[in-house]
Amino acid sequence: MFSQSDLPDTIPIFPLPGALLLPRARLPLHIFEPRYLAMLDDTMKTSHRLIGMIQPREGGKEGMPSLHAIGCAGRLTAFSETEDGRYMITLTGISRFRVSQEIEGFTPYRRCDVSWTGFDRDLGATEHDPAMNRDKFFGALGQYFDSEGLQTDWDSLKEADDELLINSLSMLCPFEPEDKQALLEAPSLETRRETLVTLIEFALRSGGLEEPMQ
Repeated sequence: MFSQSDLPDTIPIFPLPGALLLPRARLPLHIFEPRYLAMLDDTMKTSHRLIGMIQPREGGKEGMPSLHAIGCAGRLTAFSETEDGRYMITLTGISRFRVSQEIEGFTPYRRCDVSWTGFDRDLGATEHDPAMNRDKFFGALGQYFDSEGLQTDWDSLKEADDELLINSLSMLCPFEPEDKQALLEAPSLETRRETLVTLIEFALRSGGLEEPMQ
């Protein structure tokens, strides 16, 4: 368990469009680019083993897109290497952060000075969403999965606690990168669920289906 004082001031940054990591959730990644292989080698030498996942945004230098202000740091909790030198890893979300400034040079990958202020909730206990109406939520979610051609283990999904359910869907549903950013920046589990509901309803309306969720 991390505390604010355990978190480093500088972390490596992995800008990956559409890849969302949330606190206490797990994100599997397949790493093969040389600069990110170097990032992993360096990360494994640190005590915290943290990597900052962040959404790139339009603009910036050629080959170096600008970054959103807020990302989420994950701890490297699983690692395996393939015969051809690629890495299969899992990051476990620890806390969101705000980029203070990017550090120029020295490494082939990007690094940023970051602030963890304002994200104390991420280091606390599992969140709950008592206002959630699960029957209506799953009704529209079923329509959304059908419209997108998605499949899941519905029994396991329905048994999941609020945080695991909402965060897993936020990470896995094929939303646009800017929508993923909105889910990341939601200040509480309830507001993330409300954002998720809005995105699902918009997708259903766009596909000619509509099932309002409360």
